[in-house]
Amino acid sequence: MAMNCNAKDEVDGGPPCAPGGAAKTRRPDNTAFKQQRLPAWQPILTAGTVLPTFFIVGLIFIPIGIGIFVTSNNIREIEIDYTGTEPSSPCNKCLSPNVTSCFCTINFTLEKAFEGNVFMYYGLSNFYQNHRRYVKSRDDSQLNGDSSALLNPSKECEPYRRNEDLPIAPCGAIANSMFNDTLELFLVSNESDPTPTPIPLKRKGIAWWTDKHVKFRNPSGGGTLEERFKGTTKPVNWLKPVYMLDSDEENNGFINEDFIVWMRTAALPTFRKLYRLIERSNDLHPTLPAGQYYLNITYNYPVHSFDGRKRMILSTISWMGGKNPFLGIAYITVGSISFLLGVVLLVINHKYRNSRNTADT
Repeated sequence: MAMNCNAKDEVDGGPPCAPGGAAKTRRPDNTAFKQQRLPAWQPILTAGTVLPTFFIVGLIFIPIGIGIFVTSNNIREIEIDYTGTEPSSPCNKCLSPNVTSCFCTINFTLEKAFEGNVFMYYGLSNFYQNHRRYVKSRDDSQLNGDSSALLNPSKECEPYRRNEDLPIAPCGAIANSMFNDTLELFLVSNESDPTPTPIPLKRKGIAWWTDKHVKFRNPSGGGTLEERFKGTTKPVNWLKPVYMLDSDEENNGFINEDFIVWMRTAALPTFRKLYRLIERSNDLHPTLPAGQYYLNITYNYPVHSFDGRKRMILSTISWMGGKNPFLGIAYITVGSISFLLGVVLLVINHKYRNSRNTADT
């Protein structure tokens, strides 16, 4: 009976190979790939190839960076902090633990008009939505309208899974900590006329399409939305149940866009989330003309306990999105360094090449 024999075993002191046995070798096959005989190309770095590369990168990156930076600076943006920690702030009275429902008003001025659609954001600081246990504290099956998950939420939602022997809908720490301040914007069109003009704020169209139509769905079944959520209770920190978030049936329950926006957790502790849209209604007039405004705030969301801050942001956008000068600065910096290195290497190459030519002569 023929046997395979490993020649290495015999050298290492193993049993000798039987006469006539097939020697087993570990030598790679004699192919161009395994024997590393494939043709290869290795660039030869010379002054004639390296210097043009540095100059080309610099000449491309610097104009791009300047264009992005100028575009970012042309975006109108104003930020109003209404945390109320300063004694002079109109919202300072809302920090008292004895106040359950508080209203405050902040006046501000737009120096320049805001053209095009304007986006209203709320911003939070020192709020770590990226904490692992916080991110996992949700039940996606429940949010997708699954009837069994509605009455028996996932254990990932603990300790916000049940309350008073009833399942919480929506369950979890993310939903329980949903932002619930109310912001209203008014324009003082004429100082002699104290009657302000309310700015229409659009509630819908602020969430991602996939979130609104795929990931979040209300429980199926007949009857009203309240009947479909029967047998559940609201999150501990909510003022009202999920089926009372909006009077519009297309923006109520799990498909409420304020709720959907909040459930998309932020990666950094300082973040902003879209709150409302201010659409341009007349091409002949700016969306928000320059002038005096005031912001009415229903102060519900507590941030003082974790040294957080709250702010309202009004911003326009461009083809590159919101205001972000970092990308333009990064392009300008990389382009400038590349161009500077090209100049330095050119001087060094010219100096040593002349020295070599002098020595040869």
